[in-house]
Amino acid sequence: MPETRSWQVRWVGRCRSCIRAAAGAGRGAGRFVADEWYFARQWWRKTPVQRKRTWQLTAGSAVAGLAVAAGAVSVAGPWDSGQRTAERARAARWDDGGGEHHGDGPAAPGAAPVLAALGASVKGGGDGAPPPTGSGLADALAPLLKAPALGPVRTASVMDVATGREVFASRPDRTATPASTIKLGTAVAALTALGPDHRFTTKAVQDGRTKDGTPKIVLVGGGDPTLTARTPTQGTPAAQRPAALGDLAADTARALKKRGTKKVTLRYDDSLYEGPVLHPIGPNENLAPITALTADEGRLDDSGHGPAPRATDPSAEAARAFADDLRAHGIHVTGGTEDADARRTATRLAAARSLPLSSIVERMLTHSDNDIAEQLARQTAVATGQPTTFKGGGRAVQRTLGQLRIPVARTAFEDGSGLDRDDRVSARLLSHVLLLAAAPDHPELRPVLTGLPVAGFTGTLESRYADEAAGAGAVRAKTGTLTGVNTLAGTVVDADGRLLTFAFMTNGASDGIAAQQSLDRLASAVANCGCR
Repeated sequence: MPETRSWQVRWVGRCRSCIRAAAGAGRGAGRFVADEWYFARQWWRKTPVQRKRTWQLTAGSAVAGLAVAAGAVSVAGPWDSGQRTAERARAARWDDGGGEHHGDGPAAPGAAPVLAALGASVKGGGDGAPPPTGSGLADALAPLLKAPALGPVRTASVMDVATGREVFASRPDRTATPASTIKLGTAVAALTALGPDHRFTTKAVQDGRTKDGTPKIVLVGGGDPTLTARTPTQGTPAAQRPAALGDLAADTARALKKRGTKKVTLRYDDSLYEGPVLHPIGPNENLAPITALTADEGRLDDSGHGPAPRATDPSAEAARAFADDLRAHGIHVTGGTEDADARRTATRLAAARSLPLSSIVERMLTHSDNDIAEQLARQTAVATGQPTTFKGGGRAVQRTLGQLRIPVARTAFEDGSGLDRDDRVSARLLSHVLLLAAAPDHPELRPVLTGLPVAGFTGTLESRYADEAAGAGAVRAKTGTLTGVNTLAGTVVDADGRLLTFAFMTNGASDGIAAQQSLDRLASAVANCGCR
């Protein structure tokens, strides 16, 4: 364990000091101090960079004390929701599978101690830590960008969070297919347009009666991407439970019984979105048809993320599940469920509100969830008055980023998930998005950082960085993977404790695994670098 090695090093160091002290007892005090300083300097120069980095982080944490803790909390965002909770629970259990066909990897140890140290270093974005120089970073990164495993298109951008300066760049304005790293832009746009505390509402309303007097109930979708028809996992705190159709049915049945109603007809309303429900790639296990009323992302198995067989009509499936829940609560539902728009004059019976958007964004980024991404792009379109289609959602994201002064020139946002190969963004755009998310004056964007997978520990990076010790636990990044497309964008604390954002992109690689490994080496090089 790292703790054991650190203790052994300190013990050996103390023994050496004792020997030197005995040997120097007969010398003058000044000569003894000079010798000790010489030995200390030689020993420090021979110490591996990674070990230096660990001790620097530990010392920084001890000196900063409560001030560092407060700073880490302000940067990292809420500790009782989403990714923060997931990281604390990581040592006990982590469900397998990824969001981008990354495959299964060996079980990783709990990440909490590593994250605590890194969180302390983030305070102030690099206060007291020397910034890297462009020439130093170029010496470390330029050779790695020439790796044969990378495709003909290869771009990079590294930015210093404390100063907001780009400290390394290689064709940073050249646009390329981003794959899932485009989700970073989707997250920032949704948080900006809606706010981190926004919740999506699914409701049941009574909208008149049938000819025989039976009340007509309509289940109205609000575009909640995490709505579930499943029974919540036992022990899950209420504050972390997504909105559930079962709870909504129980509340609806209670309201109906108070009115003396035990027999209803049921319809559903998913009219919040317009346009085609199928992504241009067609039916695909990576994405369900996008509707405003979907439970469990239309999954036909028990999975929670990653590829899965999907329902062809998620709205109808959700309505059928809701009807079954009503029956379980003593309400007789007649006929079959059909699509019908609810009138504005309909009477609300009950409502179910989603988790806050901040938690949903974290989940989207950790698992590279395409369904959430497309829902959030449409919700951004709703909030900004754009068409609620795939292209309309992409346009809403692009315009919102442009308003935030993110460099969107020559970019193309054809969707919110990155599944569309016609998407085009630059490495500089991605590094700027992350820089904005770390800015002190944009605390609403902090979930973009806290949702990033941790190299070797969580989400789509769980099975990566096994051979990159410098990057494991230190790199937090969003992955992007399509055939011939590999991208990586995130944050890292370098060997001197400086917080940096980075984006590395390559298109046209023939070996996807080798290209991923090359990108991981680039990020690890930044983590291992005191580049001055």
